[in-house]
Amino acid sequence: MEEREGEVRWDGLCSRDAAARDAALDTIGQAVLRRAESIASGAAADGLPVLAARDGLGEALARLLMLSKRCPFPDVREKSEAILGGVQELGIRIPRPLGHGPSRFIPEKETIQVGKEDATMHTLFAESFATLGRLDNVTLVMVFHPQYLESFLKTQHYLLQMDGPLPLHYRHYIGIMAAARHQCSYLVNLHVNDFLHVGGDPKWLNGLENAPQKLQNLGELNKMLAHRPWLITKEHIEQLLKTEENSWSLAELIHAVVLLTHYHSLASFTFGCGISPEIDCEGGHTFRPPSVSNYCICDITNGYHGVDEIHASPAGSIPVSSTESVCEVEALMEKMKQLQECRDEEEASQEEMATRFEREKRESMFVCSSEDEESAATRDVSRHFEDTSYGYKDFSRHGMHVPTFRVQDYSWEDHGYSLVNRLYPDVGQLLDEKFHIAYNLTYNTMAMHKDVDTSMLRRAIWNYIHCMFGIRYDDYDYGEINQLLDRSFKVYIKTVVCTPEKTTKRMYDSFWRQFEHSEKVHVNLLLVEARMQAELLYALRAITRYMT
Repeated sequence: MEEREGEVRWDGLCSRDAAARDAALDTIGQAVLRRAESIASGAAADGLPVLAARDGLGEALARLLMLSKRCPFPDVREKSEAILGGVQELGIRIPRPLGHGPSRFIPEKETIQVGKEDATMHTLFAESFATLGRLDNVTLVMVFHPQYLESFLKTQHYLLQMDGPLPLHYRHYIGIMAAARHQCSYLVNLHVNDFLHVGGDPKWLNGLENAPQKLQNLGELNKMLAHRPWLITKEHIEQLLKTEENSWSLAELIHAVVLLTHYHSLASFTFGCGISPEIDCEGGHTFRPPSVSNYCICDITNGYHGVDEIHASPAGSIPVSSTESVCEVEALMEKMKQLQECRDEEEASQEEMATRFEREKRESMFVCSSEDEESAATRDVSRHFEDTSYGYKDFSRHGMHVPTFRVQDYSWEDHGYSLVNRLYPDVGQLLDEKFHIAYNLTYNTMAMHKDVDTSMLRRAIWNYIHCMFGIRYDDYDYGEINQLLDRSFKVYIKTVVCTPEKTTKRMYDSFWRQFEHSEKVHVNLLLVEARMQAELLYALRAITRYMT
């Protein structure tokens, strides 16, 4: 059933031309039904149960299931469903989706349903499907914010598929290396498929030691960028650029750094929003029939429960009165008003501002979850990177001191942007647009309140993340952070940014309990972009120092 054998070609489904899609579906349907008939007749002759997984048929059926649920083109959805029905009539068990919707944290009924999207969203979905050959769950959650999603997809497409210093299979392998640092099997699975599709060597997937030395040499930078970017020096850059036959060019290194930071941050979004496995990937479907109660014991052991149980209330397992939640919103708005009044009345001295930053940086070290809940189940992906024990470490633990990174000395706007654009044309511009959209995005709402200026809150979130990375803005009063971000929110932010694989639904539910899910996804966009920019600042500063 593999494309390599020429039996099934899925590429035609990405066409924007309905006739081309129709022809592709006819060919796919014939190939699938031919294989299904052969398996069904063989099994009947042998008196054996029919196993759809034989000869790759299972993979094709899972792909058709995904298309029937997730393709933005109605003709493809309907015909995929019809092909599955034809296979089922032959007595072969077809797969069904596991889980409920694109996110484990957001009830499916509150997400955008494929086929019910408006014209703007449909254009985005069609663009995404035509580019990637799928409409993935990340897109279905990000589409709460179409303006951002458009910028994100444009940037990701450029990094992965347009002309650039690195060959296509290297790009996907670097994506795998980056996602694996956070054990993000969701992203690893997607890019393993893409890596093989563009002709990548399957042997490389057995472990980093099987990849070319040039990629192995990137392992150290990947590790530091993901967990302790403040340790990156110009010597690390020099090592990569000066290694005889396995050396990187400056342009290749910039491309690799942008890919690594993109996928570290996307792993944060994946865990922060509880993104479910894709329907056609491992954990996204099952061939077992549903039980009377709508799910079987194997689903429960895999962490999939009944829809009513998972989404019983907006606050999940944390019962809270609506009055209490409304008070939470009102209190936050009152604090914002008071801080604005204080700003207008008096300004703290530079010394006091510096002291407040150091205090916030120090306090951020002690923000950690008291929970020992299991994080989302994941298959082992550690073979894609080395030194599995290397993780995030706070600045001053174990006597380690890291100097503060002053944005006034090296900033994205004045330094990083031009360096990226010079070595990898247009990418600086794309990243800059994406940073600005995420930072400035607002609908002037807070929970049930309208016409609210949220700029103070958005800046506090962005600057708190940069503060955790030691990055300081001289003109910002870090005293505002403690006023605006409560402990449960800080725990969520720090977990999603620093150790995303430990994020739980309880953490997601416990902050901003009266806010909309779209607002929590908005928070995640800020986390993604602030984290990416922080990592980039450290890497680009080291590259600049190497060059001068």
